Amino acid sequence: MKRMQASDFPPEVLRIFDGYVHGRISRRQFLDDAGKYAVGGFTAAAMLEALRPNYAWAQQVAKDDGRIKTEYVTYASPQGTGTMKGYLARPANAGGKLPAVLVIHENRGLNPYIEDVARRLAVEGYLAFAPDALTPLGGYPGNEEKAAQMFQQLDPGKRSEDLLAAVDYLKGRPDFSGKMGAVGFCFGGTTVNLIATRVPDLKAAVPFYGGQPSAEAAARIKAPLLIHYAANDERINAGWPAFEATLKANGAKYEMFMYPGTQHGFHNDSTPRYDEAAAKLAWQRTLAFFKANLG
Repeated sequence: MKRMQASDFPPEVLRIFDGYVHGRISRRQFLDDAGKYAVGGFTAAAMLEALRPNYAWAQQVAKDDGRIKTEYVTYASPQGTGTMKGYLARPANAGGKLPAVLVIHENRGLNPYIEDVARRLAVEGYLAFAPDALTPLGGYPGNEEKAAQMFQQLDPGKRSEDLLAAVDYLKGRPDFSGKMGAVGFCFGGTTVNLIATRVPDLKAAVPFYGGQPSAEAAARIKAPLLIHYAANDERINAGWPAFEATLKANGAKYEMFMYPGTQHGFHNDSTPRYDEAAAKLAWQRTLAFFKANLG
């Protein structure tokens, strides 16, 4: 399939799609609403199909890349589900202890794009761990629509604890250096903000277009923040002014970048919402931020 871009779709369709992928509207409602903007053979159903992820596009580091080692591991989540699963990627020839980066997925579980992000970090010298919030329901099912439906079935409180438990898993590893960062996308960005409010010794937090914590919770953030937002993302961006006010009031260390012309999800290179220039710049900034704060 030819890689399409956000500019190939009416802006209204992208807004409707955002509602669909975040569970605010059904597939039927997407088709009904997007149908108003169909032109020629580009029907609502065709637009939905074109907006689905193609994970072949997202593989930047092969699963069998000789520079890294990867495996699926289980870890304990005593305050959540009990036992969770995640994807661990690390440099193949690391001699000593490594700084760690927790990688938090979008609202569809541990899909191939997120696994590739973990591998990208391992190539850079990090112990990268991507937990799968869908573990209680059998894990990421290999189908995005089914994954989104499963995600809605999770208990939000237990889901948060399951992902927070990954922090303790990394801290308990003998190859962990003691310095940890976190990066997340969409729901994962929201979760990175949550982790920053709950883990006082977190050294670096990078939320991509994530929802903001309450002012009370944000006041507890100690970690430096590198915040990435898409310009065409009114739902998420509406919370930024209040979040920034709290960060300023509490002397938090943060930097925010808003990427012009981009859509929510612009870093995800498996979908048409991907913006190559913005994604590469945001990732360069992320790697520089981790290097400065994690070593």
